[in-house]
Amino acid sequence: MSAELIEGGPVAQKIKDEAVKGIEELGRAPKLIGVLASDNPGAKYYAGSQQKACAEVGIDYELHELDPDASQADLETHIQGINDDESVDGVILLMPVPEGVNPRQVQQAMRPHKDVEGVHPANIGRLFYGDFALAPCTAHAVVAMLDEAGVDLKGKETVVVGHSEIVGKPTVIMLLRSLMESPTVTCCHIATRELAAHTKRAEVLIVAAGKAGLVSGDMIREGAVVIDVGINRVRVEEDGKKKTKIVGDVEFDAAREKASMITPVPGGVGLVTTAMLLRNTVECARRHG
Repeated sequence: MSAELIEGGPVAQKIKDEAVKGIEELGRAPKLIGVLASDNPGAKYYAGSQQKACAEVGIDYELHELDPDASQADLETHIQGINDDESVDGVILLMPVPEGVNPRQVQQAMRPHKDVEGVHPANIGRLFYGDFALAPCTAHAVVAMLDEAGVDLKGKETVVVGHSEIVGKPTVIMLLRSLMESPTVTCCHIATRELAAHTKRAEVLIVAAGKAGLVSGDMIREGAVVIDVGINRVRVEEDGKKKTKIVGDVEFDAAREKASMITPVPGGVGLVTTAMLLRNTVECARRHG
């Protein structure tokens, strides 16, 4: 029997509805600035998607495009200007950044209460105390989807594949939020030996490695809950024609035959991640006053 789909659409809509309500309570439209220092088509497309999502709930979105050869100092100076601009509630740094620029350093230049991605050290640190008000968007999306699907995590063998600062690590911390009802979490990464040995025992499997098809169907435990965070563009041939297809880190068709619940790609975690960005923007506006 095929696994039940954990669709991102309904979860994202619930979060968007909460954002709209929050904006109504604020009595004004929050303002979000996207900072782009790249001519990467994907980054520009993502900026357009952000603007569209913001418009849906009533957030003013403004894109600041810097030179693709901008320096570390250029970006930090621009961020400082946004910090000092009282009309701005939130800021997001779009990737990629120019060669030689350290994105973490630029993000750390943001004021914590304007950090809509939840990646500033101050906001990451609050996760350890169970404060998820400005949590990293994708990690928060993973937890929200598990909650909305009614997955009982207490004591469950849970494996997170991927240990990035914005997804894997914060997801682990957020899963351990409860003193008495947290799952037992293992975090796997590029240096993990025998990855399949870990994934096969996972009752809940969260894959956020950014590698298409990393987890095959035979690496999944029967009845597992699978959250696929990966969004990968691959070239495939269909009907004799080459086309680009969006796939996850998990081999979906094979995994669906083993799992009890699974997120689709696209249509899963990505939709909720975008909604979380809107939620965080409203939270930044609340803190701004």
